[in-house]
Amino acid sequence: MGKLRVAKLEVAIQQEIGELIQRELKDPRIGFASVTKVTVSGDLRYANVYVSVLGNDEEKKETLEGLGRATGFIRHELGQRIRLRYTPELTFHLDESIAHGIELTNFIDRLQEGAEKNDNTPPSRDKKRPKSEP
Repeated sequence: MGKLRVAKLEVAIQQEIGELIQRELKDPRIGFASVTKVTVSGDLRYANVYVSVLGNDEEKKETLEGLGRATGFIRHELGQRIRLRYTPELTFHLDESIAHGIELTNFIDRLQEGAEKNDNTPPSRDKKRPKSEP
């Protein structure tokens, strides 16, 4: 299968699943989740769906369980919305990249704040240099 077609299909699947999660799924276990990436196999039979979940570890676990239970519904709806000979089997994975990015941003902000605090003290020019003995 052409790489361009697979890439377009990945984007279409990502958009449709994201919309399904936000608007169609009524499972209370599924919290605030967004689809960050979809990878489809070359034969278009399998798709890995990476989901970022806002919340603590328990909420993330529950959201993945809810998505796992809703896989059949999501796959059925996906088959109706995207015309394919075979609707890919979906596997959901937790994506921690957004949380990791937020942690890095906070770390950089703390470093900059510390650097600004150190820069606020004017350099002392009155320091006496020790006299060197000849």
